[in-house]
Amino acid sequence: MSGNSFGHLFKFTTFGESHGRAIGCVIDGTPPNIPLTEKDIQIWLDKRKPGQTRFTSQRKETDAVEILSGVFDNKTTGAPIGLLIRNIDARSKDYDEIKDLYRPGHADYTYHKKYINRDYRGSGRASARETACRVAAGAVARKVLGPKYDIRGALTQIGPHQIDRNHWDWRQVRKNSFWCPDKNMVSHWENYLDVLRKSGSSAGAMIEIIVRGVPVGLGTPIYDKLDADIAKGIMSINAVKGVEIGAGMETASFTGEQNADEMRMIKGKAAFTSNHAGGILGGISNGEEIITRFAVKPTSSIVTPSKTITTSGKETEVSTKGRHDPCVGIRAVPVGEAMVACVLADHYLRQKAIS
Repeated sequence: MSGNSFGHLFKFTTFGESHGRAIGCVIDGTPPNIPLTEKDIQIWLDKRKPGQTRFTSQRKETDAVEILSGVFDNKTTGAPIGLLIRNIDARSKDYDEIKDLYRPGHADYTYHKKYINRDYRGSGRASARETACRVAAGAVARKVLGPKYDIRGALTQIGPHQIDRNHWDWRQVRKNSFWCPDKNMVSHWENYLDVLRKSGSSAGAMIEIIVRGVPVGLGTPIYDKLDADIAKGIMSINAVKGVEIGAGMETASFTGEQNADEMRMIKGKAAFTSNHAGGILGGISNGEEIITRFAVKPTSSIVTPSKTITTSGKETEVSTKGRHDPCVGIRAVPVGEAMVACVLADHYLRQKAIS
């Protein structure tokens, strides 16, 4: 099975399965002498780990990271950084009843047909458990980038319920269970998800990542555009079904005048009067905020019975029990931040190589 690595100069490869002994990643390309400890990585993993609220999976994983290589005296050596996260609360028996069924919305059918073998215990490699490795890699990427790069994510929609952007307050994001910047929406989301959970269903979500402090010049034209790599990184996250940069899909309804990010000279420097481009022009950062939005589908593992077939081709129904997120989009916020951080670290190192 290929396709387990991401990036060019800053590159990471993940390994492990949802119900295996451990998951982890190997990060290659990190420059030497960058301060790095397990605590620097753990603070980000703690934001993603399950079991913290009733609105996420109740699987109790500490997601405690171990640095196996590439760090000496709390500094990177330039060698590959090996990170390990042990699985301590896998309950494989939860999947015994459905091991011969294909769950709608999951990768069960495609994995089985492609490899003639699949790990039915929590989806194996297709599980969102793998995203912990991405968050760990993203923590290292943030260290490479340094504090000037401010990468923040927020949840802007659950199901049909969107935040009021006039109430956007970054301080609220860390104060609730939803990464929600609109404090007035929190109680609505709580009530909505409580009803869905009790009915045996789930909800989709929209996440927005905003990056400040990116200089002009990151990205390579044509096939290695910065926005193309961001889109690939985000689309590689489990359950993501759509990505947009800046105004994104909305630009289809704009006129040329409405879409134009006009330029002026402000205090002797070039400046844009709007940011429909989301901070990227021609695949290269223009110095404005980089804005990425992505849609996450409803959690496929639901209690409500769904029509399906068995591995032998018999029609039946399946109800997925066990511990699952009623809205997987909630824990996708730190994952989205991490993937954007990894893309930026990669292009940052590429830019340093030519400057």
